[in-house]
Amino acid sequence: MISEDLGALIRGNFEHIPTKEQEYVIDLWCRFLLNRNDDFIFLLKGYAGTGKTSLVGALVRTMKMLKQRVVLLAPTGRAAKVMGGYAETTAGTIHRQIYRQKTFGEEKFTAAPNLKEHTLYIVDEASMIANDGLSGSVFGDGRLLDDLVHYVYSCQGCRLILIGDTAQLPPVGETLSPALEAAELAGYGLEVMEVELTQVVRQMDESGILWNATRLRQCLKEGYELPKIRTSFPDVHIVPGNELIEALEQSYHRCGKDGTIVITRSNKRANIYNMGIRNRILDYECELGGGDMVMVAKNKYLNGKDLIANGEMAVVQRIRNERELYGFRFADATLKLIDRSDHPSDDANEGGIITELDTVVLLDTLHSEAPALSKEQQQMLFLKVCEDYPELRNKRDLFKAVKEDKHYGALQIKYAYAITCHKAQGGQWEDVYIDQGYMTEDMLCENYIRWLYTAITRATGHVYLVNWPEEQTEEA
Repeated sequence: MISEDLGALIRGNFEHIPTKEQEYVIDLWCRFLLNRNDDFIFLLKGYAGTGKTSLVGALVRTMKMLKQRVVLLAPTGRAAKVMGGYAETTAGTIHRQIYRQKTFGEEKFTAAPNLKEHTLYIVDEASMIANDGLSGSVFGDGRLLDDLVHYVYSCQGCRLILIGDTAQLPPVGETLSPALEAAELAGYGLEVMEVELTQVVRQMDESGILWNATRLRQCLKEGYELPKIRTSFPDVHIVPGNELIEALEQSYHRCGKDGTIVITRSNKRANIYNMGIRNRILDYECELGGGDMVMVAKNKYLNGKDLIANGEMAVVQRIRNERELYGFRFADATLKLIDRSDHPSDDANEGGIITELDTVVLLDTLHSEAPALSKEQQQMLFLKVCEDYPELRNKRDLFKAVKEDKHYGALQIKYAYAITCHKAQGGQWEDVYIDQGYMTEDMLCENYIRWLYTAITRATGHVYLVNWPEEQTEEA
């Protein structure tokens, strides 16, 4: 196939008339895909509203028409669900694709072999891909970008397209998103094809979400003035505290619990929201009940084949047999994992994707201000569970028994009606409520602008600014 024919197919699958920038992306994609040299990587950057998702959708449809293998990936389950929606196919998580548990019962994952030749890997939300090499990571050496690139390019004819928004928050603990830095990618010995989309193609005069996101992006380029959010749009609302309950009730009625989210700047503030929403809006009297929205707070490994990842969201189907053991509280639960597809991709490496799970859950983390159990609490639980196996004198056998114990391995969960922005990153909700908390001009920094930009761009329908200071808003 020649470049002109491939380009015509991609344009034919594109939903709009391409802009000059988008035409350039399509032309470069043709050169990228038809080049016989495998050592190429493609970096597509662009802010909200520049048409990245439409372009990717057209490319995926074209690859399917040509019966070419393509694998869609994202850093989190919710981001993969969003990607699968706009690309009209199943997407998976990077971790599930490229890692495998080393040995059964061991909380350590190692790089899996790539067995799929001549495959195009497309990874969305690449701003979230970390490469900090933190000690103690259960995934390889903690360098996700290293492992992803090695996985893709270890098999003949495979290539990688990374897609992301440089205005979003970088990975926790990092100042830049390494997967969006061409110099970082070139360090792997790859030739980088890089494009950054800057032309907003959606109508900003109709979308306050997009208009304000664009202004925040400009703040990152031009200097950090305290941004004023323009509210003279039908999709941007100021919500005083005394109107918050009524507004949330309307959102739950219109969008459902899975279509509504509150984004805060701390776990402590998220806890306050979660308790208030459950008690005053949803009328939950029990600590955890059927229909409750929860979020996984710590990775859980199932039979060495599947990972229930930190940040995945679920709906409680049934809760039973609450008990107190080892100084902690547990319950048996049936959970529906809502960030997963019911139709697993043909490219899944092993088995099907679990969408419903019977497991033991840890209730203590529901109210904790920490993201999950602390190291000290985890160690205390480990020692307490060890006492149940006095017959095991061999340390290796004891360690294995405790790791497989249902209470030590209980799923750590938190309520998921309000979450921090890092947990929300990569996801989309129809109604997004943003609580920035106490904010003054002396607290202004690049990270705050990125936080606000990321929070606003999680919304597909409406943004609600909770108790927003008057000096930070404008009508027009």
